[in-house]
Amino acid sequence: MSDVFVSYKAEDRRRVKPLVDALEADGFSVWWDEQIGGGAAWRHEIETQLNAARCVIVIWSKRSVGPEGTFVHDEAARAQHRQVYVPVTIDKVHLPLGFGETQALPLTGWHGNRSDGRYQSVLGTVRRVIGDATDAAEAVNQKPVDRRAVLAGGAVAAVAVAGVGVWTLVKPGSARAADSIAVLPFANLSGDPAQSYFSDGIAEELRSALARLAGLKVVGRTSSEAVRNEDAETAAKKLGVTNILTGSVRQSPSVIRVNAQLIDGEDGLERWSQNYDRTPGDAIKIQSDIAENVARTLSIALGAAKGGSLTVGGTQNAKAHDLALQSDEAFDRYTKEDVDRAVRLVDEAIRLDPNFAGAHSRRAFFTIRRGNTFSTSGKEFARSRAEALPFAKKALSLAPNFAYAHAAMAAVQQGNFNIAVASDEYRRAVELAPGDALLVSAYSLFVSQIGNQAESLRLAQKALDLDPLNRDSYENWVGALFDARRYEEAVRFAEGTKRKSPELYDDPLILGHCLVMLGRLREAKEQYSILNPDRWERLTGEAVIFARSGDRAGAEQNIKRMQSLFGDAASYQYAQIYANLGDKDRALASLEHAWSVRDPGLFNIRVDPFFDPLRKNARFQAIVRRMNFPA
Repeated sequence: MSDVFVSYKAEDRRRVKPLVDALEADGFSVWWDEQIGGGAAWRHEIETQLNAARCVIVIWSKRSVGPEGTFVHDEAARAQHRQVYVPVTIDKVHLPLGFGETQALPLTGWHGNRSDGRYQSVLGTVRRVIGDATDAAEAVNQKPVDRRAVLAGGAVAAVAVAGVGVWTLVKPGSARAADSIAVLPFANLSGDPAQSYFSDGIAEELRSALARLAGLKVVGRTSSEAVRNEDAETAAKKLGVTNILTGSVRQSPSVIRVNAQLIDGEDGLERWSQNYDRTPGDAIKIQSDIAENVARTLSIALGAAKGGSLTVGGTQNAKAHDLALQSDEAFDRYTKEDVDRAVRLVDEAIRLDPNFAGAHSRRAFFTIRRGNTFSTSGKEFARSRAEALPFAKKALSLAPNFAYAHAAMAAVQQGNFNIAVASDEYRRAVELAPGDALLVSAYSLFVSQIGNQAESLRLAQKALDLDPLNRDSYENWVGALFDARRYEEAVRFAEGTKRKSPELYDDPLILGHCLVMLGRLREAKEQYSILNPDRWERLTGEAVIFARSGDRAGAEQNIKRMQSLFGDAASYQYAQIYANLGDKDRALASLEHAWSVRDPGLFNIRVDPFFDPLRKNARFQAIVRRMNFPA
């Protein structure tokens, strides 16, 4: 038996969690439906816990007071009958008929501060209902809540938003785009934390679907997940959007239950909502229906979806879909073991549904990234490119208007040094999904490498706007500034972001490179030293510092260490070091070998300032011409 049962509308879960955490910190056992198991017995479990709890807190919100809050109404009625009812409001609402006789305790704008007078009022009432003598007298003679305390909650929220700091750099919330939306992570109500990949995956696939709508700004995954515990209005303000899509997922072997709501970010009112009880194989249909309803509600023409269906590239096979979402979770951890596991999972998804374009595109992308990152020889580079190409081709043949199929082909063609084809594929991917932050960011990096710095900076700024709480967006911007040789500006931006919002910038490599180019070698060495001692990035950066400091022995020692760890897979990096040592012959020989093994580092040769000592050399210019960069 739990001390406290919390009744609330599932869509308010992230707003209720601070209260649950606070009550548990104050020594109470709390039951809420985060703990519920899957399967057909969930209703019985809720009823059992409701009847046994010593206190029932009912959370009244804009959602729970409405017609969709019937479960909350029923639970509140049961609590009243048992005389264990404690009403709490998290929005300014009028309680439904029959529930207004007991004064509700307001927690509007409260974010978890246990010393807040409003929470203390809730705590005292819970103790009284349970029968705890502590603070009982204060709870019985409860005074009306001080209006100044209620108003202070709004002030604290405003200060919290202003205190993010980085808004002085990008200011995403200063003018919210009318057609803009953030899809917050869907709450996992399955009772098993290991199932979070599925609810998070549903939300990410909805982002990808909505990103295909021309004219709709869709905030990226990382920024959306950063505000997962905020209410809709606060999240909208932080992300600079006018609409929030949120929801919950509960799945069992026989049924998937999805609840979705579109909320106005200005006033927190619900614009659209729908509950779905379907078989697991209908997950893609549910996503499509949600995306189409959001588009209609926002008055965005569905014809604006590039290439037709909003869920192109998907599957109707429930198990294949589940495996694909698991593969995404594994790949995101990005260790060699996890990437290998991601490949195995997506291979099984393809076996179950050979026509699953999304699985084929994942396989191509995972394979090329695995080769580029973890290869220890030129032969491994070659194997990864050869292995990835058929999957990219298959994805495109199955879904020619699937943005991620084109992005996968672009990555493979870039790996094969077919720069012109890769450029066309990246461009087509962004045309099909103009609001996809990940694709925009990838395209920004590509156009920077081929020498179009103005376009790279424009795209990097767009990625910042689409994903303003994603550190990758900030690191991509600093990288674009580095390639544009705006080193002072890059350092100011990186250090300013680290100072004001350290969680948004943590890339010592590019910052170290900028400091090297500014001649600030001691500071550059401090940045490189943050990296693992045996990472090729650190060994290369430190070797360049040795070279520029006149320490040839130190640079040569780092080269030997790299050769023992990475073999000829680091040929491009050996060339960088030799160029800075003034050893042109060995630098050019290393570049020639990098070309022979198709070292992916060569994509940077056109803009890499470490090769400035070789720019006028005919052999160097011949290597650059072989890359066939666009004019």
